Amino acid sequence: MPELTHVNENGDVRMVDVSAKDDTVRLAVAEGFISMRPETLELITTGQAAKGDVLACARVAGVMAAKNTAGIIPMCHPLLITKSQVECIPVEAGEREDGRVGIRVEATCGVTGKTGIEMEALTAASVACLTIYDMCKAVDRGMEILDVRLLHKSGGKSGTWERP
Repeated sequence: MPELTHVNENGDVRMVDVSAKDDTVRLAVAEGFISMRPETLELITTGQAAKGDVLACARVAGVMAAKNTAGIIPMCHPLLITKSQVECIPVEAGEREDGRVGIRVEATCGVTGKTGIEMEALTAASVACLTIYDMCKAVDRGMEILDVRLLHKSGGKSGTWERP
């Protein structure tokens, strides 16, 4: 079984030393979903939300979050991100197996560097969902953020990984 890289032999947390690693092109894609009432989704998609363009704000928030991940997650390395893109896709009734309505967020982040970019993609997806919640909570406090997960990562010593 692989060892935890952020814990030393004494059980203390640490930032992993990546100085000896080669720079490689790395890419990560993560997703999240925020479920809501159909009426809330309609407010968003028709541009009638009181706080403005919810999806544009969520996209920008996700990109900003990716760029600031090292300031949020203690053991993450600061990265010179070369790509950060956030898509927000409305999901109508009947499009998901569980019947939920809401917004599917997909975040793609890239870097050429010594360490992975998965945390940046996951942070971007999470913060985009949180931003949607923040902008719509006045009309729907029952929204839920679900399914935040890594879909794809490539680059580095471990190569490519895809969610089955």
